[in-house]
Amino acid sequence: MESCPSIKNILLLDSEGKRVAVKYYCDDWPTNNAKETFEKAVFTKTQKTNARTEAEIAMFENNIVVYKFVQDLHFFVTGGEGENELILATVLQGFFDAVGLLLRSNVDKKEALENLDLILLCLDEIIDGGIVLETDANVIAGKVASHSLDSGAPLSEQTISQALATAREHLARSLLK
Repeated sequence: MESCPSIKNILLLDSEGKRVAVKYYCDDWPTNNAKETFEKAVFTKTQKTNARTEAEIAMFENNIVVYKFVQDLHFFVTGGEGENELILATVLQGFFDAVGLLLRSNVDKKEALENLDLILLCLDEIIDGGIVLETDANVIAGKVASHSLDSGAPLSEQTISQALATAREHLARSLLK
């Protein structure tokens, strides 16, 4: 019986192999130390490659790792050895493009750290419990942007439900005065 493609982790590391944003969806690495060791080993194995124009694929510790670099950020998606590389590459490209849209093509470590909430929401929109939910960067970025709009945003940039919630808050505040 065929199962849904599953992702073991998505990693976003800086140019020194340190975490920017990571999300694990399986128990292959039970401790934080094991996770950091895996991240450092994957980074060390891939840092000499030229994965700036398109994604590269590598086998590492019985896992398939698909990765791509931009500026000082390294994007990784890991799946089991039986996973389809094209699906892993599609997830990576969706994450990569969505981050590019959310950061307005200014994809670097400083900008990523300043917008870490958007990147973590992006991961949540792409994968849930290791199962791929969405790979279209425009859809992912749209959902993340709608989550991140605050009530201080102009009404023209809010959805109807957000605008109603804002109006309700203003009404409640004026009644409580």
